Amino acid sequence: MPPTLILRRPFDAHLHLRDGKVLQAVLGETSRDFAQAIVMPNLVPPIVTWRQAEDYRARIVEAVPRGDRFKPLMTLYLTERTDPDDVAAAHASGLVKAVKLYPAGATTNSSSGVRHLERAMPVLERMAEIGLPLCIHGEVTGAEIDIFDREAVFVETILDPLRRRLPDLKVTMEHVTTADCVDYIKEAPAKLAGSITPHHLIINRNAILAGGIKPHYYCLPVAKRERHRLALRAAATSGDSRFFLGTDSAPHVDSMKECACGCAGVFNATNTLSCLAHVFEQEDALEKLEAFASLHASAWYGVPPADETVTLMRQVDPIGQPGKIETGEGQITLFDPMFPLHWAVQR
Repeated sequence: MPPTLILRRPFDAHLHLRDGKVLQAVLGETSRDFAQAIVMPNLVPPIVTWRQAEDYRARIVEAVPRGDRFKPLMTLYLTERTDPDDVAAAHASGLVKAVKLYPAGATTNSSSGVRHLERAMPVLERMAEIGLPLCIHGEVTGAEIDIFDREAVFVETILDPLRRRLPDLKVTMEHVTTADCVDYIKEAPAKLAGSITPHHLIINRNAILAGGIKPHYYCLPVAKRERHRLALRAAATSGDSRFFLGTDSAPHVDSMKECACGCAGVFNATNTLSCLAHVFEQEDALEKLEAFASLHASAWYGVPPADETVTLMRQVDPIGQPGKIETGEGQITLFDPMFPLHWAVQR
């Protein structure tokens, strides 16, 4: 028999689904393999209130393909005017599992994000009291900071002071991209974890820039040097429960990627599990894949792991996968890991 992996159906701790026709087109790429996901709130306009989160969840549930069992776990978009009482009520209801901090201007649809963290402190203080996690896009946005240094500078100048001020605040550093951040998470005594994307385990900055600009590898935080990629691989495959899968699957139609000012984001929902099995096999850590993909994040967010399983089988021939996903608004290009994939999800 070919080598086989049986995993609890995974938990995606960082997922963009968008809305409307794009939501309809991409949701099935996640729901066929994943049991649940932390859904990002950076729509236009963003999801900032309990009521908006309820309405967005209803649209997602309605769009789940027939036969799929998928649970969207909602987040709120932190602004300087967010109401602490609304956040607490949303958390108490069980609907909202985290609040997302986007520094203003850091990434796609972040213009409504936080410019002065002090103005959001009443919300963060309440979150620390009630145990509601803060998910962070951890980059500074000052023009004087090199784009490849933004995460490391954020850890030093924003994250560390925040955690010292609010040691009871539970923080997820999302889409970790640097050895600096990996080390910081490892050294933290408690209340800090990091999600890691499949593409940051596979590409470094050469994939974006060497031999011509490759817009479909451009994401934020941007991929870094090879030493950082290797540090991420070591963290992901270590079995350390503070690191878990967050795909940051971020669909943009090709016309928004292949242009003079292309959007940041990698769409990887379709082949995430095959990519991860390849990486963990390379690192001789296949026995740790289930914990990284299915168990660590569910424990962190206080959500029971899935009862159902998903099976991957290693084929001799490479698996087939679509180059693009069709939507009513244009095509979306799927992440290409630049090597053949042999681990096929059995459906």
